[in-house]
Amino acid sequence: MIKKANLIDAIAGTNRGLLASELQKQAILAAIADLEDSNPTPRPIESSNLLDGNWRLLYTTSKALLNLDRVPLCKLGQIYQCIQVNTSSVYNIAEIYGLPYLEGLVSVAAKFEPVTERRVQVKFQRSIVGLKSLIGYDTPGNFIQQIEAGKKFTAIDTPLNSDKQQGWLDITYLDSDLRIGRGNEGSVFVLSKT
Repeated sequence: MIKKANLIDAIAGTNRGLLASELQKQAILAAIADLEDSNPTPRPIESSNLLDGNWRLLYTTSKALLNLDRVPLCKLGQIYQCIQVNTSSVYNIAEIYGLPYLEGLVSVAAKFEPVTERRVQVKFQRSIVGLKSLIGYDTPGNFIQQIEAGKKFTAIDTPLNSDKQQGWLDITYLDSDLRIGRGNEGSVFVLSKT
């Protein structure tokens, strides 16, 4: 699909948006809008087989995520999102790199509830921030299994008030390996299935 290739080409070299110039950001947003117009899945929330699984962030305009790269001595690594439709769970994991042996992660666990055929309400339940070595982090899948088992981590492991810590997300494009979402704070997210 040409529109999809155009978006992937526009994103290339921007390091998930960290290195994107204003001109590149405009071109990427135009490519996103163009691809959204040809969304092959008009009811993404009902397409659990496509939505379910592990995703890796390719591009975002989210200042909350991109600002993780601006912490002194830290660089933003990969960002993952795991969606488990059967339990209405979503896990966001941002890997952080810096000084040797001080690699860390920032993670948020949440529940989602369908609002429309393409919008979900997301209620954040738990935040985990810490060093990978102390948490015992090796892969996103293993880490999520530990969260689901109720493990308390040697980290800043905080329950969140889901009534206050919430937002919504519109899934505006979904196919077998690419997803685009637009959040309540105006952010855009482009993810690929892993």
